[in-house]
Amino acid sequence: MEKGLTARNPDAALRHSRLLLLEQLQQREKEQSILLHVGSKIANARERSDLWDIITVQLLNLLGAQYYTLCLINEDGVTHTPYLHSQEKSIRTRAKDSPIVHAGHPIEDGIFNVALASNEPVIFDLEMLMKVKNIPPYIINWYNSDIREMMVVKICNGKEARGVLYLYAQEHGSFTVDKFNLLLGIADQLGTGICNIRALETIQQQLEAINKYKQQLEQENLYLQEEQKLSSRFSEMIGSSAEMQKVCRLLSQVAMADSTILILGETGTGKELIARAIHHASARRNKLMIKVNCAALPANLIESELFGHEKGSFTGALEKRVGKFELANNSSLFLDEIGELPLELQAKLLRVLQEKEIERIGGKGTIKVNVRIIVATNRNLEKEVQAGRFRSDLYYRLNVVPITLPPLRKRKEDIPALVSHFIERYAQNAGKKINNISHKAMEMLMGYDWPGNIRELEHLIERTVLLTNTSSIKEVLLPAGAKKAGTYHEEEFVVKPLDEMEREYILKVIKHCKGRISGPNGAAVKLNMPSTTLTSKMQRLGIKKEHFVQEEE
Repeated sequence: MEKGLTARNPDAALRHSRLLLLEQLQQREKEQSILLHVGSKIANARERSDLWDIITVQLLNLLGAQYYTLCLINEDGVTHTPYLHSQEKSIRTRAKDSPIVHAGHPIEDGIFNVALASNEPVIFDLEMLMKVKNIPPYIINWYNSDIREMMVVKICNGKEARGVLYLYAQEHGSFTVDKFNLLLGIADQLGTGICNIRALETIQQQLEAINKYKQQLEQENLYLQEEQKLSSRFSEMIGSSAEMQKVCRLLSQVAMADSTILILGETGTGKELIARAIHHASARRNKLMIKVNCAALPANLIESELFGHEKGSFTGALEKRVGKFELANNSSLFLDEIGELPLELQAKLLRVLQEKEIERIGGKGTIKVNVRIIVATNRNLEKEVQAGRFRSDLYYRLNVVPITLPPLRKRKEDIPALVSHFIERYAQNAGKKINNISHKAMEMLMGYDWPGNIRELEHLIERTVLLTNTSSIKEVLLPAGAKKAGTYHEEEFVVKPLDEMEREYILKVIKHCKGRISGPNGAAVKLNMPSTTLTSKMQRLGIKKEHFVQEEE
């Protein structure tokens, strides 16, 4: 027809040719304008989310697509995985799973390799692809999401292929050849932009790793300083009593194992000292033992202290924090006062012990840890379990190797050695020459029951050394109400029936509770028993209301 038009009217043919050329020029100018705009946006992108916005908000509509996936070649050179993709919850699908399959796919899957081999975009009809054997699973998922046409183009950095951009449309004919040049230009810009962002991501990861190690070194330095102070205080465990020898034998049997240790004992009996002795005798001795006092931290900070948090995960989280579990990796973690841990944290601690992995607050994945757990408490955990304040499953997980430390009143033969040790240390600290303690003063120390145990003895000796101006300690100032040496005579001890002692004690507790038997401030709670049990005991012991009313008066 054009030949006829040329033969009959050469001017009309020329005008038609010029119009076509003008349309092509206008199309190219439009494409150049789009490429300049998009290229500027991609060049300024600094994070993966920036590219996601550019593709999702601008390119999909521009190219006639509903969804997209941008897959990159993995380091193995034989598989590819999604790097960017449409928001999964925005995809309408009839498939059981998301159309985006995140697992690695082989490059030679009949789609990805075809895109890599072509210098132009390739358009696929999904209804035709569904008839092909061994079709990739992501094609099946997209077909089940009502996608009927797909256009793919390779993404390069220079001449090196890095991946493939998939564009998906719900109708046939959505993708046309006239968009190829524009798509090729965008693909080149994406290739450069992705490489820049991945380089920035690598730098960011390296900076985070450096910051993590810096933080770890700072933490370890603090622990090292504490360790040096403690090593100067306790070069070895002091005590040759039968009770302490029993503890030492048990320590030698369990230290080298990785079993969880539960240290029980009253306040001031040296539970932390035993924990450090276990660590130093273990295969993990070359790394610092990390300590957390569960009673010294507010409940809302314990989780962050144990597991760490990501920057911005909660108000006040101005930077990423490495938790104590990460810090104690390949070492020992000592959880002191474990009985004070809130119930909600007990559940999370149990999971860590079972799974051997943690998750930072605000984190998106888990972190494997290899930590030897040592815990201590002055509470009776069995009673705490019965009272519902401690999880039974956590108690059984912790109670693998229990070590009970004797109170000082049951190992009084160790007092002279402990006193000598504390005198030497505190005299040296104070710059004094004190090398002796009188027999009378030692008798006073031996006659006291030490409710605060070794810690109380230590502080008493420290105070006594500071107040002594001679080379020998003549006297010690025991707490008010404590009996002095020489007043403990056998004849002072009066034998009473157990029922009488129990009756007296219950009456005192009821008086202390102002006659209340049940309720949160009642005697039953103080005695850690049900009110019905206390009432039965009162009936058996003949305790009536008038007895404790009279007592109260």
